[in-house]
Amino acid sequence: MKYEQLKSHAAYALTMEKVESFLQKATELGGFDKLSEEDAANLAALSQLAEQYEDSIPLMPIKQPASLAEMIRFKMFERNLKQKQLASMLEISEANISGVLTGKRKLTFDLARKLHTQLGIDAHFLLTTA
Repeated sequence: MKYEQLKSHAAYALTMEKVESFLQKATELGGFDKLSEEDAANLAALSQLAEQYEDSIPLMPIKQPASLAEMIRFKMFERNLKQKQLASMLEISEANISGVLTGKRKLTFDLARKLHTQLGIDAHFLLTTA
């Protein structure tokens, strides 16, 4: 059977219902190898159409940190660090890192270097957001 490219979510949903029915049939028969050649071919074709449709849906854009505080918090999240652990890693006081995160303290060259080497924050980002 010839299938056309899926162009709507409704067509995708209908295709997924058909895929599910073939999967259910295979389960009842005891495996995919028990499907007829025609059913196996239809299942493969429908699965490929569904995959192509899924791949065509744009993913939600990932928001990039726009400020130094956002970037530091992002890096803390990535590494599962608490503020106290970060301060220790950067060899600065907790008050200092707290001040940077709240915007009450300016970034020093020494701290910028540590953020770059220890957390991998891009130097250009540090220069443009500090």
